[in-house]
Amino acid sequence: MNKVQVDILGLSTSPHTNGAYALILYEVEGKRKLPIIIGGFEAQAIALKLENIKPPRPFTHDLFKAVADTFQLKVTEIVIDELHNETFYAKVVCEMDGESHEIDARPSDAIAIAVRFSAPIFVSEEIMNEAGIKEEDEKEESALPEGKEGKPAELPSTSAPPASRTDLSIADLQKRLEEAIDKEEYEEAARLRDEITRRK
Repeated sequence: MNKVQVDILGLSTSPHTNGAYALILYEVEGKRKLPIIIGGFEAQAIALKLENIKPPRPFTHDLFKAVADTFQLKVTEIVIDELHNETFYAKVVCEMDGESHEIDARPSDAIAIAVRFSAPIFVSEEIMNEAGIKEEDEKEESALPEGKEGKPAELPSTSAPPASRTDLSIADLQKRLEEAIDKEEYEEAARLRDEITRRK
């Protein structure tokens, strides 16, 4: 299977996705992007790790990492390798005792695991050709369609933050972010993090 390495460009919300998020992957050595609709919980798990924010209690993906480290299981890569009925499928490739194993997973879970292991993310060339978006095509793309988790998504436009956040200073936003994490309100924490990042 021919595959290309991708990295995470960002996460975005859209009123058209019913509370879900669009995860945008970009081709490391190319100009294509691959947007995927993922659930809010998985989006938070990915975002918190990317921002090095440690929740008070471990997420499921953090637990997986702790168990894997305990038993010397190494995640070497994850591969988004199938697309059926507009739903992506992925494999988590692991090594243990010198043997390689492939574990079936949703792309959102696989990527949440990959960022915890600093493992590379790959997409099959066939999927990039079928569902990837080239830079010159972005102007022709409209808003995100409604869809279930794992479906391909069109590139979203990032909506402006609520007025209640725009009126706050970065210091106040940071304080609210810490409070949201303490209360385990991770969706609000993700929004506050996005606003802080937007201002920097």
